[in-house]
Amino acid sequence: MLYLALTFWLLVIVLTAWGVHRLWSGMVKPKVLNMVLLPGTLVAQIGHVLGLLVTGATVSNTTLYKDDESGDPETTSDPNPRIPVLGPIIIGLLPLLACATAIFFLARGLGQPVMTRISANVVGPALPTTMAGLWQLLRDQITLAEAMVSAITTAGFGSWQTGLFVYLLICLTIRIAPFPGNLRGSLGAILILGISAATITSLFDVADPRVQNGWAVLNVTVATLMMLLITSLLIRGGVGLAHVLREPT
Repeated sequence: MLYLALTFWLLVIVLTAWGVHRLWSGMVKPKVLNMVLLPGTLVAQIGHVLGLLVTGATVSNTTLYKDDESGDPETTSDPNPRIPVLGPIIIGLLPLLACATAIFFLARGLGQPVMTRISANVVGPALPTTMAGLWQLLRDQITLAEAMVSAITTAGFGSWQTGLFVYLLICLTIRIAPFPGNLRGSLGAILILGISAATITSLFDVADPRVQNGWAVLNVTVATLMMLLITSLLIRGGVGLAHVLREPT
């Protein structure tokens, strides 16, 4: 159940990050957005290139920032890894793993004032098994987003440590979203590894304790993305409503 829950929350993180990035791309010029997210792009690109090198794939046309109107990052579109089956999985997962590792060290270095103020009970290894539990899970996500805002405010957003932590955390969490053309591969890699790990641990009764110890980082990642998603939807809805009201009837 532990690894199934981990798989579920990783899928939630990837899809939410992808959704937030799409929302922001519709409200801000892509070139400006990609410039703001550059620290997260750098970490994700390092993971992507590392995955290519580990699997013996071809590294080509990989840039942090295109010199055009979009300013999009560019990845190797047809890497042809030499490791069959596992090669695409490694390439799809390493950018996610690179961002998760960066979030872990960022939280340990600058995020303790925020981390200690967020409850670790919302994102847990127990998944809902009833309809009532599912609705409770959805309500908990709103509570988690509220707790994230409260934690940032209480920790003192005016201090440079908290401000830098929040900025880098936003960059890294949004850049967990797969690069263009890699969404299906990343989701498939998470599913395959998650189901495989869950099967192995259930058969042999073994589990890596580091997975349980990493729930605090998983918790703050989900909290950040839920806060960004709710805020982005409110802003997008408000702007859309303003446009509708300004149109002549």
